[in-house]
Parts: sequence; structure tokens; C-alpha cells
Amino acid sequence: MRTFFIDDRERIERIIRNCKLCFVGMVAEDAIPYVLPMNFGYEEGVVYLHSAREGRSISILEKNPHVCLTFCTDPQLMWQNEEVACSYRMRSDSVICHGKVRFVEEDDAKVVAMDIIMKHYSERTFTYSAPAIRNVLVWRVELEQVSAKEFGVPSPHAIKYKDRNTF
Repeated sequence: MRTFFIDDRERIERIIRNCKLCFVGMVAEDAIPYVLPMNFGYEEGVVYLHSAREGRSISILEKNPHVCLTFCTDPQLMWQNEEVACSYRMRSDSVICHGKVRFVEEDDAKVVAMDIIMKHYSERTFTYSAPAIRNVLVWRVELEQVSAKEFGVPSPHAIKYKDRNTF
């Protein structure tokens, strides 16, 4: 099965919007990677995330704001030949982005960011209490580098392929 690069910006944004989580990778001072699954919102080349004001990720990001964000669509198990183990592959699309975290401090900007995050998960309109906004830490990541791939595309010469929905 094949892997293809995705260059179409609209398709890349559609992949991001269809994901429910993103994985945020960062590197601590001891050069040990640290990766978190996080809820997010996306708008115009910017990813918004939120967290507590303190914790391991915040300590890491205060020293090194560079992050790698990974998005992956729901994978589907596929194969070209049921009897050949090497013909099995996961079918999915993924986007990998790099950028720097900037913490949003102004309350009005936090509300806008929280609205973007919540819009990703619900069509409802939300209000936020002053303490909630004051206590949340909003991360803003402007995407500096973006790459995307489509994995597990069946070869045109395949005899057949199936996905998990045909079991």
C-alpha cells in the first residue's frame, strides 16, 4: 500500500477539523520528549489549546516553547491479501505541524480562544465566569511548518482490499 503527501491546504484543514484530539509534543531540558493528547480549536492557521496554569508541560514550555502538533484521522485496518501479513496497513490521514506556544494572558483574548476551542466540539454558545477565565491557561500556536500524508492507499494492482467495516 502506498503513502502520499497531501499538499492541498483545504484538505489539510479538513483533516485537522475532523480530529477530536491532537497530540502535542515538546522537549524538556533533559532532552526527554513529552507528549500530551489535548482538546483544541483551529482557526486560520492557529491552534488553540487550554490547560491548568501549572504543571509539567508549562514548566517545559516556559523554557522551550517549540512544539510539534500531530493530528490523525480515525484509522481503518486494511489489507490487500488476507493471507499476507505484510499487506496489512492502517488507512488514515495525518497532519504534523510545528510552531511555538505563546500563552494568552488578556481575558478578552482568552474568551475568543475558548470560543474557538468549544466551537470545535459543539454548536452551542458558552459563557465563562471571570474565575474560570482567570484560572485557565490558553495556548496559542501559530503553525509555522505543516506537512500531511495519506497512509494505506491500496495499490492499483491489488487484487482486493478490505476495511474493518467489512468484517
